[in-house]
Amino acid sequence: MDRYAVFGHPIKHSKSPLIHARFAEQTGQQLSYEAILAPLDGFTESVDQFRSAGGQGANVTLPFKQQAAALCDSLSERARLAGAVNTLHWQGDKLCGDNTDGEGLVRDLLKHKVALAGKRVLVLGAGGAVRGVIPELMAAQVGELVIANRTAAKARELAALFHHLGQVQGGGFDEVQGAFDLIINGTSASLSAALPPLKPEMLADGGCCYDMAYGDKPTVFQLWAADAGADVNLAGLGMLVEQAAVSFEIWRGVSPSTDEVYDLLMAQLGEAK
Repeated sequence: MDRYAVFGHPIKHSKSPLIHARFAEQTGQQLSYEAILAPLDGFTESVDQFRSAGGQGANVTLPFKQQAAALCDSLSERARLAGAVNTLHWQGDKLCGDNTDGEGLVRDLLKHKVALAGKRVLVLGAGGAVRGVIPELMAAQVGELVIANRTAAKARELAALFHHLGQVQGGGFDEVQGAFDLIINGTSASLSAALPPLKPEMLADGGCCYDMAYGDKPTVFQLWAADAGADVNLAGLGMLVEQAAVSFEIWRGVSPSTDEVYDLLMAQLGEAK
């Protein structure tokens, strides 16, 4: 039986084993998928041991995505741009890396009828999560993408990395001007119930909001979005499921249905309240 896994530290909370088990059932694929706690100073060794034991592919979560990129023999273009890898697979002895986070986000937005082409998009934060999704947002032909961060210099540096893809700008929160069709929260603020300094007028009429974090109740950013009148107000559970589906497609060559898995996880979150 082909073996797959997710590497992280911590990893006990991961929903990936459940997600991929459901995908396998749906598509009739014979595989196993486990969560592996890699030592903070032993990621490479953990991947090597997994491969030696017959591992075919793996997901990578915090804090190892950048290490995974450095470990690969080849990277997809979006993984190279992101500087991070969340999906590993082997072609012979060659370790290949991809980053499916951005495609997962875009798939979830489009599934909820959020238009991207030609739209003005504000992304909050300038860390690894944001860097991982910018290539796919630009590939979806957004009209303008503005990165806002508490440390303005980090946002400008990140914007400079992606400027060749189109209209990408960066700066501090106090430099944000005008209204946006879509605001994406890629900061870790929601995890600490904090909120970036936002103003309701930043959201255009009929605008949409997306928090890349999620929980068993609306995040503080989602609460702000509701008060600001967001037409669509989403959290990142859908992104989690969709990026997992892209990984599954890379490994197995078949496309699972994400709706059933998303509904299952939503029900579990409801039970956790």
